[in-house]
Amino acid sequence: MSILSDKWIRTAAREQGMIEPFVERQHRDGCISYGLSSYGYDARVADEFKIFTNVDSAVVDPKNFDANSFVDRKTDCCVIPPNSFALARTVEYFRVPRDVLVICLGKSTYARCGIIVNVTPLEPGWEGHVTLEFSNTTPLPAKIYANEGACQFLFLKGNEPCETSYADRAGKYMGQRGVTLPRL
Repeated sequence: MSILSDKWIRTAAREQGMIEPFVERQHRDGCISYGLSSYGYDARVADEFKIFTNVDSAVVDPKNFDANSFVDRKTDCCVIPPNSFALARTVEYFRVPRDVLVICLGKSTYARCGIIVNVTPLEPGWEGHVTLEFSNTTPLPAKIYANEGACQFLFLKGNEPCETSYADRAGKYMGQRGVTLPRL
């Protein structure tokens, strides 16, 4: 596997609609940076958030997830309670080519503040808005800024297209839009 460059990402975004909307260069002016970088793409977080709350003393169960454990907010700035988390989604919609695997890493600006961005790999053939998880590891409330950089996606090209893609097996998160909760 090799990591793919800005030239490859730009071409795939323009010709195959791999990232929509696509920002051709890094934007930094007074915000957490986003857009195309040397070997990746810094995606933005949208203004839709699901903030975890445990007022009902629920158990977090990935097989039987209670949507009532979240408070929905549409805002330019989400405040995550101490030692808690929020779900969000990317502004960008991704379409992953069959011979590419995408890995996501959090932005260093958030990491330096004790905020961890967690995303699972984007598999070959998957498409949708990416659900993001922001964990506030601090004992203080933490802010997440909508429409600014949240994480960086790295594109890795396989030695050949995979035999069975995410689309082929009709994965449960295929084509997701908005913030998507766990499904069985």
